[in-house]
Amino acid sequence: MPVYEFRCVDCSGFELILPIGTAPDVATCPSCQGDARRRITAPNVSRTGSSAFQLIDAANRSAHEPSVVGSAKPGVRTGTTQRYTSNPLHQKLPRP
Repeated sequence: MPVYEFRCVDCSGFELILPIGTAPDVATCPSCQGDARRRITAPNVSRTGSSAFQLIDAANRSAHEPSVVGSAKPGVRTGTTQRYTSNPLHQKLPRP
């Protein structure tokens, strides 16, 4: 549902979420109970679910707060190497 913005003469503005086409021109202000006129604003059209937006958002976040890397350098192996087999006879085979 769309978000409609209203502006009260005595108070500040507020928003209402209403179905399309049902927003009145004048609404009651929740603070002072006075009349508030509907403001004409630009629609909020975004594609926040797209992968392109997520990439742009991650790049903007990392520009000011870079993420800390806690792993080793790429290509450097840490820890013990994994054996391919547990059969002790395979350890006696010649290796290149």
